[in-house]
Amino acid sequence: MKKIKTAIIGAAGYTGGELLRLLVYHPVCELVYVHSNSQKGKKVTEVHPDLIGDTELLFTDKVETKGIDAVFLGLPHGETKGFLENHPFSPNTLIIDLSTDFRDESNGFVYGLPEVNKSKIQNAKKIANPGCFATGIQLALAPAIQKSWVRNTIQVSGITGSTGAGKKLAETSHFSYRTGNMSVYKLFTHQHLKEIKQTFGQLNPEFKQDLLFVPYRGNFSRGIWITAYFPFEGDLDEALKVYKDFYQDAPFTHVSDQDIDMKQAVNTNKCILYLQKENGQLVIYAAIDNLLKGASGQAVQNFNIAFGLEETTGLNLKSIAF
Repeated sequence: MKKIKTAIIGAAGYTGGELLRLLVYHPVCELVYVHSNSQKGKKVTEVHPDLIGDTELLFTDKVETKGIDAVFLGLPHGETKGFLENHPFSPNTLIIDLSTDFRDESNGFVYGLPEVNKSKIQNAKKIANPGCFATGIQLALAPAIQKSWVRNTIQVSGITGSTGAGKKLAETSHFSYRTGNMSVYKLFTHQHLKEIKQTFGQLNPEFKQDLLFVPYRGNFSRGIWITAYFPFEGDLDEALKVYKDFYQDAPFTHVSDQDIDMKQAVNTNKCILYLQKENGQLVIYAAIDNLLKGASGQAVQNFNIAFGLEETTGLNLKSIAF
C-alpha cells in the first residue's frame, strides 16, 4: 500500500511525543517532517530520547503544505485557526486538530469521537479530536443519553494524571505539588463540558439536563478515571445489554463484566467501562489513557478511519498491569 505522507505540527510536547511514538511504527504512515518552533534543528531523539533507533528526523520550524496527505496539529488552544489561515493546506489533505478550537464543528470540522461519529469521520477532511475528559465522560454516558434514561442532573467526577496539564511546567504539575496530593480545579466549569453537551444533544435532542463535573488533579502521570451516576429504574442486566449493544462494533471501547482499574487502560487506546446498580443509581466507571484514547491514540484512530484503514492499525498496544 502507498505510504501516507504525514506531518506533525507542534511535536515537542506530551501529545506530540505520543503521536511520534505511534506514527514511527504505523505501517502505512511516512513521517515527512515534524514541526516545533522551540526545538528547531534538534534531533527528535534529543527531545524524545526513548525514540533512539526509531527515527533520524530533525525538528523544523518550516511548514511545508504541498505534497502532504495528512497533518496532525498539536498547537496550543486558540492557535489553530490562525495557523491554518497562514498555512493553507490542500483541500485533499486530512487535517486532525488536537486543540479545542474546532470541536464545535465550525469551519467544516467533524467532531472525531469514533464511537458516535464514525460515518462522518469516514468522509471528513477536517477532524477535531475530542478532549481527554470529554472522551471518558461521553463514552461513559452516551448509551444512557441515547436511551433517555437521564432525567435529572448527572453527577460526574474525574481524576487525571499530570501529563493532562501539558509539558510546560506549572505550579500544579510540579512533582512536589502532585505527589501525595489531590486537588479540584475548574469546578462545574471545565472547558470540555461544551463538547460533551454538543454530543449528547446530537444523540438525544431532548437532553437538557445539567452535568455537574468535578475534575481532580491526580498524583500519577497518566490515565483518567471517570465516575458518573444518575437515578435508574431499570435493572443492571438491562443496562449492560444496552451498553454492550451500543459498543459492539467499537474495537477500543469495552464493557467489562468484572471490576476494573485504571492501569488496564494506561498505555492503550482503550476505554474500559464497568457498570453497577446501587441505591437506585446506575453508576458507570470509565478508564482511559489521557494521552492515547484521550488525545494522540484517538487522533491516529481517526486517521485510520478517514483513510479507510482498519481502525486498530498501529494501535495494538498493551497495558501496564503493575
